Amino acid sequence: MEKRNLYLHTTPVDEAKELYNKEIKKCVSVRKEEVPVQDSLGRITAEAVHAVLCSPLFNASAMDGIMVNAARTAGASEEHPLTLKRGKDFKVVDTGDPVREPYNAVIMAEDLLGVDEDTVQIIAAVSPWSHIRPIGEDIVAGEMLLPGHHRIRPVDIGVLLGGGICHVQVTARPRVGIIPTGTEMIPPGQEPGEGQIIDSNSGMFAALVQQYGGVPDVSPIVEDDYEKILAAVRRAVADNDMVIVNAGSSAGTEDYTVHVLRKLGTVLIHGVAIKPGKPVILAVVDNKPVIGLPGYPVSAYIDFETFVKPVMELFTGAAPEDHPVEEAVVSRRLVSSLKHREYVRVKLGEVDGRLIASPLVRGAAAATSLVRADGVCVIGQNLEGYEAGEKVPVELWRSREEIRHTIVSIGSHDMIMDFLADLLPDLSPGVHLSSTHVGSMAGLMALKRGEAHIAPTHLLDEETGVYNTAYLRRIFPDREMALIKGVTRIQGLMVKKGNPADIRSIRDLLRCRYANRQRGAGTRVLLDHLLKKEGIRPEQIDGYELEAATHMAAAALVKESGVDAAMGIYAAAKAMDLDFIEVGEEEYDFAIERKNLALPFIRDFIRALQSEQFRARVREAGGYGTEGIGEIIRV
Repeated sequence: MEKRNLYLHTTPVDEAKELYNKEIKKCVSVRKEEVPVQDSLGRITAEAVHAVLCSPLFNASAMDGIMVNAARTAGASEEHPLTLKRGKDFKVVDTGDPVREPYNAVIMAEDLLGVDEDTVQIIAAVSPWSHIRPIGEDIVAGEMLLPGHHRIRPVDIGVLLGGGICHVQVTARPRVGIIPTGTEMIPPGQEPGEGQIIDSNSGMFAALVQQYGGVPDVSPIVEDDYEKILAAVRRAVADNDMVIVNAGSSAGTEDYTVHVLRKLGTVLIHGVAIKPGKPVILAVVDNKPVIGLPGYPVSAYIDFETFVKPVMELFTGAAPEDHPVEEAVVSRRLVSSLKHREYVRVKLGEVDGRLIASPLVRGAAAATSLVRADGVCVIGQNLEGYEAGEKVPVELWRSREEIRHTIVSIGSHDMIMDFLADLLPDLSPGVHLSSTHVGSMAGLMALKRGEAHIAPTHLLDEETGVYNTAYLRRIFPDREMALIKGVTRIQGLMVKKGNPADIRSIRDLLRCRYANRQRGAGTRVLLDHLLKKEGIRPEQIDGYELEAATHMAAAALVKESGVDAAMGIYAAAKAMDLDFIEVGEEEYDFAIERKNLALPFIRDFIRALQSEQFRARVREAGGYGTEGIGEIIRV
């Protein structure tokens, strides 16, 4: 079968959800099962739960002391202490002991005087029911303890047990079949060969299914063969409550999922106006929901959250859970299409009381953007995007409190930012580092707009040969600025192991394939300076326009592709097992407004920079110097 799946129409997101959920409600039935209360954490109650016992079960002493008849204590005072006799006027009780007739009050042990084996003295009268927990004070038999559709928490388990409940009716976990497809796919743990891709999506789907109250059933990978996919879907539908078919949902000649689902059932939607995630398939087979998700991990995740999760909530009876939405200032221009609702992953931090959103890589295959994201900016289908500095709605994936204690760093990339992000929570619990890599110049502009706490920078001034300070004076003429001294690092040309292209100097870039850094990056500024010294025009370099966002990304292009060389730091070359031709040493520092030096988490950042743990990691990485690290240079 060589038919292509052409998208003649894409359905708006909300319309697609409404249409599909309306159809699915006809075939989804919520099943119940009984489980021991001790095993019910996280489960959804299928019906209201009522107590069968009171708590406490009897009138109980709330204190250690003696139980008395309140009337017998009348007249007691400091001037006229009253003596009570054991067995006649009182009995000793501990907290939780029953209090029975003729006693109806408790006097705390601390309020007793002249205690011996047979008598005590009291200096104040007590009223009936003093320090007594009456029967049913907490729980009354027959009262509702939990409503239906309630997710059971640890505190709920304690109340259920206290109310005499040992088993509870909960909604059954739906079984969700997961079918990974693709001839090029291999299971995790297997060494990938040429053109092979590790199936990471199935593991993510299985975890999401468990998180949302289901039981995953992952099938072996199915190659791109119509009949084999057909058979796999038939089996999965028979064995499960709903099915996810991963990959093969797009417009390729070997994308068979939609053809299989049309053969076996009804395809309600193929193609939704969502980015990433357009080629989602919403179908029904044998009265069960079957959803085809695209293969790119970000697309797959966004579609799972948007379309699979609501169906699972129908099965479990769980109330829909939405991420809180807050207003943030976007640090970079976001351009979007009127054709889609776009989900842009962002890093978040709070600067001068404003929530700042820094967009991450937007590609559908950029799975790490999901890991690094603190939230998502949703650009509506009727919007062309947002300008830098504009206020945008952001769904929070982390708590606002955690975001409030996050250092916002926007600027140049270096591996030490990862070291610091890992160390900070250990050295200063609760403090986090959010690092967005846009290049030195773009970082300084973000700092100028008040969108970052610090801006890592390594910009060489050609006239003076000095790093960073000249740029701060030019860009911030009216502000009190400073540099937190960072590391010195060795820059050079990263080349393949063994240097097969025999690259020795900048001039050799004229005869090889090069990978550059993004505009505004300090490494690119350095390259341009070196090219100018050699009299080489940028357009003479093959690959000058090929941009990598980080040193490690540039090193990976040299390691794994047809690129012969890229400018980068020694530590990146070492990490990727590349050869390295040193060009020179540069200074990688942190620009900051002086007023922010007093912020507690900035002081934590400086302590982390100067810590022995950080120095040890830098030594291990290689190519760095730490003399003067953490010193403050007023600019």
